[in-house]
Amino acid sequence: MKNEDLIAKLKTIVQPYVQDEDAFKNLSEETTFVGDLKINSANLVDIILDVEDEFDIRIENEEMEQMLSVKAAMAIVNSKITS
Repeated sequence: MKNEDLIAKLKTIVQPYVQDEDAFKNLSEETTFVGDLKINSANLVDIILDVEDEFDIRIENEEMEQMLSVKAAMAIVNSKITS
């Protein structure tokens, strides 16, 4: 999947949980979910579940702990959908 398509899907998934709209408008691979978008840890779990549903993948606990940024989320999703 192209990075642009993946970022677009991730934006749709995280948008309901975003607390910082300005950071969301400038979302890039370097954006962090907690630091930049001000998403709390409970909502981060919801995002992970939504990502699993959207891409029909299973994200393991170790991967969940690493999924703190858009870049990390993209890497995890790409590793799952290409294997």
